[in-house]
Amino acid sequence: MLTEYPCLAILRLPFVLFLSALCVMTGLVPVLLPALSCPAHAAQSTSVSGPHGTATLLSDSDSFMPGQDMHFGLRLQLAPGWHTYWLNPGDAGEAVTLAVHASGGAVGEGGPIEWPVPQRLRDGPLMSYAYTGDVVLPVRLQPQEAKEGTDMVVEATADWLVCATVCVPEHAQFTMTLPRAPLYPSPQAPLFARAAAQRPVASPFAAAIAPDGTLSLSGEGLSPAMVRDAWFMPEQPGQIDHDAPQVLHVRDGLLQLGLKVTDGFHRDAALPGIVVIRDVSGREQALAVTAHPGGPPLMVGTAHGGRVVWLARLLALAFAGGMILNLMPCVFPVLAMKILSLERMAQGERRAALVGAALYAAGIVVAFVVLGALIVGLRMAGDSVGWGFQFQSVTFVMLMCWLLFAISLNLLGVFSFGTGIAALGGAGRLSGHMGDVLTGVLAVVVATPCTAPFMGAAIAGALSASPVAGIAIFVAMGLGLAAPYLLLAAVPGLVRRLPRPGAWMEIVRQALAFPMLATCVWLAWVATLQGGQVAVPLLAGGMVLVAFAAWLVRQAQDMVMAGRGGRDGMVLFCRGGALLAVALAVGGVTMVPPALAPQGGGSGAAHPADGVEAFSQARLDALRAQGRPVFIDMTAAWCISCLVNERVALSPQRVRDAFARQGVVYMKGDWTGRDAAISAFLHDHGRDGVPLYVYYPAHGDGVVLPQVLTPGLVLHTIGAQ
Repeated sequence: MLTEYPCLAILRLPFVLFLSALCVMTGLVPVLLPALSCPAHAAQSTSVSGPHGTATLLSDSDSFMPGQDMHFGLRLQLAPGWHTYWLNPGDAGEAVTLAVHASGGAVGEGGPIEWPVPQRLRDGPLMSYAYTGDVVLPVRLQPQEAKEGTDMVVEATADWLVCATVCVPEHAQFTMTLPRAPLYPSPQAPLFARAAAQRPVASPFAAAIAPDGTLSLSGEGLSPAMVRDAWFMPEQPGQIDHDAPQVLHVRDGLLQLGLKVTDGFHRDAALPGIVVIRDVSGREQALAVTAHPGGPPLMVGTAHGGRVVWLARLLALAFAGGMILNLMPCVFPVLAMKILSLERMAQGERRAALVGAALYAAGIVVAFVVLGALIVGLRMAGDSVGWGFQFQSVTFVMLMCWLLFAISLNLLGVFSFGTGIAALGGAGRLSGHMGDVLTGVLAVVVATPCTAPFMGAAIAGALSASPVAGIAIFVAMGLGLAAPYLLLAAVPGLVRRLPRPGAWMEIVRQALAFPMLATCVWLAWVATLQGGQVAVPLLAGGMVLVAFAAWLVRQAQDMVMAGRGGRDGMVLFCRGGALLAVALAVGGVTMVPPALAPQGGGSGAAHPADGVEAFSQARLDALRAQGRPVFIDMTAAWCISCLVNERVALSPQRVRDAFARQGVVYMKGDWTGRDAAISAFLHDHGRDGVPLYVYYPAHGDGVVLPQVLTPGLVLHTIGAQ
């Protein structure tokens, strides 16, 4: 989360400026002051230093909780000119080994190293796969209950080889003690996020390896216009000549690499490894592949081959996803803001309707572009953020709650954003235009907890494409969200069908304040899940201050309407008091601690009594090894689509009974706050946000379900009907 990692303070600035501009333009706050709290201690061992570098054991949490996944990592800060080795060291070298053992208050053993993508280092006729500079090699550990109430002692043993002109074996033992408490991100957590971002992603392409060593990838998106270079690094040593040229051939829908196999190559076995693809802009993407034996596919173009068609397809998906987003519950509160414009449209002011709709669309598009640029920028910096990432910040959630509360007071007539400004001196047109833009911005901000159908593929494509193509995809998504309103304004026949304006408009305006207030209740619930009990009085106190500020604004507006604005110091007093009240509310956000681990009761909380297990990659691997079917539900308390799917499709008794009959293990991952394990799982499945539903049958690969579920779809997927 942005507010939890001091190392990303600079990267927070665009996000803070975006929220500040939103609040300033609505007249609520003059300055945005997000929390910049720092954890009290660092979860790392004593460093082992030598002439070739420094080694340290790190933890991504300052504490531990039995049953909850955490990461430990060997950080190697190598001296210039020195390197160490990957899982497959290549023609020379030895892979790093790391054994992690927990004892005391909890017990457990660390899993295998989750390897970042290595570099290729050529030394004469030899090729090595290695790491240089500063690298973190993480392992996953799920501590199990042992002696309740005591600290957990973590011991680790690491061996690695460092090489330059000579090679030197290194060995170190580390010890770390962690208290038992809700998981709290450590100052080293950004290093783990960077390591996760450097891991290869699951390949979306089918992979095959021919007997002659021809490695083939096939699927939409591969084309000469996209691929400039590519190379393969096998996980297993002794399979190929690492230094031999890998001849590249690319056609629409097909990429082939000519590998020079060695005597150790098994022609009847799968070949796992990493394919790195470099596009025409020089950007590299690493794909984890498992090439199965078979002849290379025919060199034929696909129906949607070519970069232009690939981009056009993503643009179409983005536009469709944006349109469907209008039907998602996240955007319902903003309908109140839209309906306020219908009166002007119904009165026949066609030009005003078109201008208002265009400005509303502009606000949406600009907000999408800013949000997309923030996500891309943070991911390039090594942070594993995804769609809806800002709702993982308790600061953002509280500010949004107060903003929607102020809008509710406006709809109820406590004070005015627009009419009062218009009465001050003929600025009504300006205020109306600004309101249209801000309504569009608000629509995007509150829409981000939802992911509509088609959006997952579009967002994944935007984050994997070039910056220009990625921004174009976010623009298409914004145009899709604005399209229905643009259509309503542009077609005279539709406008004339709107009801005639009258007293009912004011009734509807006030009635629509209550969905806004209901949204405030939901956001308050999310804030308490993230910030704990301390967030409750701060959130409620902030709402009192916002209400007081709104009342003062109304007093000032009444004085101005009565002609007292130029000579009554009370107007200035009321305005200053309103700004001070809001500033005090925002200042209170700095007292909220960073988001805590889920404490139960949220959407993502797993309750063993309900037959739901908390997500754990180690537990998932164990269940699959046992041949047990598993249903994965990646969710978050701030994701309304997730809550609707859970209530409609996953909670009905007939679905739970079917899970029990079929022996399906239901695992739920809570992404309400930052969780590196869930982020990695989403990343591996080509997703950058929740919801994500994956069903693993007893034997076979996982099946990704749509983002909108029905009971029938779930039952059909698990084979219960």
